[in-house]
Amino acid sequence: MEDIKFLGKSLAFLNNVTTFASNSKVTPMNKQNKISSAIFYVSLLAFISFAIYLLYINQEVLYTAHDRSEFLYGSPFFHALLQKPFGLMQYVGAWLTQLFCHPALGAGVLIAIWTLIFLVGTKAFRLKSSASALMLLPVACLLTSVVDLGYWVYVSTIRGYWFSQSVGYLVMLLLLWAARQTPRKWHLVWYLLAFCLYPVLGWFALLFVLCLALTEKPTWRELLGVVLLLFTAAIWHTQFYSNLKSDDVMLAGLPRFETPSDSTPRLSIPFWALGAVSVLIPLCGKCLSRRVVPVLCAVAGILFTLSFMFHDKNYIDEMRMVRYAEADNWKEVLQVAEATKKPTTTMVFLKNIALMNEGGLLDRSFKLGNDGENITNPDSLHVSLLDIASPLVYYNYGMMNEAIRLNFENSIQAGFSPFYLKVLARCALAKGDKELMERYTTLLRHLPFYGNWQPAPVTEKVKELEKAYPDELTGVENSDSYIVNTISLWSDSVSKVASEQVLFYSMLRCDSRRFWPSLRNYVKTHEDEEFPLHAQEAYILFMDKAPEKKRMMIPVQQTIYDRYMKFWDTLQKLARPGENLRDVGEKMRNEWGDTYWWYNIFGRKIFVINNGNFGHEVQS
Repeated sequence: MEDIKFLGKSLAFLNNVTTFASNSKVTPMNKQNKISSAIFYVSLLAFISFAIYLLYINQEVLYTAHDRSEFLYGSPFFHALLQKPFGLMQYVGAWLTQLFCHPALGAGVLIAIWTLIFLVGTKAFRLKSSASALMLLPVACLLTSVVDLGYWVYVSTIRGYWFSQSVGYLVMLLLLWAARQTPRKWHLVWYLLAFCLYPVLGWFALLFVLCLALTEKPTWRELLGVVLLLFTAAIWHTQFYSNLKSDDVMLAGLPRFETPSDSTPRLSIPFWALGAVSVLIPLCGKCLSRRVVPVLCAVAGILFTLSFMFHDKNYIDEMRMVRYAEADNWKEVLQVAEATKKPTTTMVFLKNIALMNEGGLLDRSFKLGNDGENITNPDSLHVSLLDIASPLVYYNYGMMNEAIRLNFENSIQAGFSPFYLKVLARCALAKGDKELMERYTTLLRHLPFYGNWQPAPVTEKVKELEKAYPDELTGVENSDSYIVNTISLWSDSVSKVASEQVLFYSMLRCDSRRFWPSLRNYVKTHEDEEFPLHAQEAYILFMDKAPEKKRMMIPVQQTIYDRYMKFWDTLQKLARPGENLRDVGEKMRNEWGDTYWWYNIFGRKIFVINNGNFGHEVQS
């Protein structure tokens, strides 16, 4: 009897062990699922890290996006946008763009929207397991549209560009998700709803119809949806938007980058790719569930973004210098200038304004470079100082009328963005019109983060320069040469600040006829002060090459004169008739690039040496 009991207990124990072993055993299927999940999450993490990194290195671009994007509180701006299809999305996008005033906050909201796009997209397209990684591709298209804009950020007239496409696509996916939860016989109602929503969603309403039609087997409902898709924009144009150009109604909301003189179709490619990917996902999504799909999607998204991304150090540094200059943070402006080897024209002007405010203009300016490199721009778009910082430059030189005129000209085209409103408020304060200043500040205070904004007090140097500048609009062109030529003519000013600027810009002109009177005026207004380094360099050069009949004798340091002689000896050894002057300049840049002499010979775009003559015309 006891043996039978023992045998029964033994059998029960073996049964428990067998059950435990069978439950603990890892089947090949479970192992494959874990590997697939690991690949999916690693690919997802890699793409997310890439997106966050791109937004991080483009912080200045995001801040500039807010600074140059129009959003005005009140019904006129709202109704103006609603008069065009996709206007509501642009209004929402314009408000959200103002969050880029703090780039991290705006980037966080943008990432949150893209996260919702990923999650809602997997539900709307019914993607499972590895196939859900396909939603990385639409997100990659939207990410590309944020980092590929380049210098269009200064001249684009598309309101709410930075968020409107992401918000519009998210709404489209929500509609698609909701539509697919209803019986198929209700799809006709959704097609009609998409037709009605065209003024709100624009081209995303058409994309919704196409995606919904492709998710099911073709029937008469899908055929009707496609027919409606083809004629939706035309019907709305003829019946409701006849006052608009057909281009503004057809595919409304699809960004097009055009000006009267420039066009960049390349920047619209990410949005065409977004539409193409959205159409292909319902066709191929169910077939792409292999474990390698997440890796391919992440790699494809990263490569697509990198192939279109615009990133240039001077492009970012220009934005940083403009941001600091807006806040009169001239020390930071100089720090950026000191770290830049070949500054652009905009950077040169902001650096010189910083030196005017911090001191050392005629001792440090040419050490930091004044030749003004061309911007790196892969597009045909022509962008200059006028578009980037001219109003701010004119304000700091006391040229208020020019600054105000430029602000209005640019604002009429690109919108009354925070940048232009801030400069207009500062100009109004400088001219003593406090009522007008309050109007501009009121507009700004309705924006997020500008509730307590006040224009900075007008500095004494700006006041002095404003008195030196004639109170009139003296020209129609607004370029770097216009500023140089205008300021160099103020040679009769008794202001110390103005006389320094006149001498400096006469040196930039490389014109002895302006240099000598400006030097005499500078010496008169700066008695008992040390003769600046670069002024000595210019004096030695012009005394040697273009002396006045009645010479002005000023003592200079022997070491500077000796260095000048060595510079000229080096130049004559390196330069031969017919040789490329740019190459000679580059050879001499390391040793002589910190001198006025180098600027005078190589600072302008002259490429061929003729008969042994160097530099610009300096004869009196």
